[in-house]
Amino acid sequence: MTKGEATQIKVHYRGKDEDFIVFVDDNETYKKWLNDKSVPLAHFVSTFKVFVNGKHGTQGQLSDAAKLTLASEFDTENEDDVIKQILEKGNIQETQFPGRNGNKNDSQTTNIINGQPGTR
Repeated sequence: MTKGEATQIKVHYRGKDEDFIVFVDDNETYKKWLNDKSVPLAHFVSTFKVFVNGKHGTQGQLSDAAKLTLASEFDTENEDDVIKQILEKGNIQETQFPGRNGNKNDSQTTNIINGQPGTR
């Protein structure tokens, strides 16, 4: 059984002082929303939080965006309004994480040190 196989979709917006990121669950519904704003955000937005990473593009450590940061960039502290602006003006980034296979029960594998099965 494969573990860890996943797709991560985020929308990146490069601001004046920060890079802003919003996570999206469903790319297809997001693209529909771009043309039809009657599609609810809850159908494709992963979490209703805006993240910043200090001008590191789409990479780097993410932290929650402060209300002051939102206000200085988007002229509002309302995260829902900011999310809409990021979704409209940002660039979509899709990352595939490959699956991996691993041991299911480590006690049934050979011990690396002494070659004995299941000894620790």
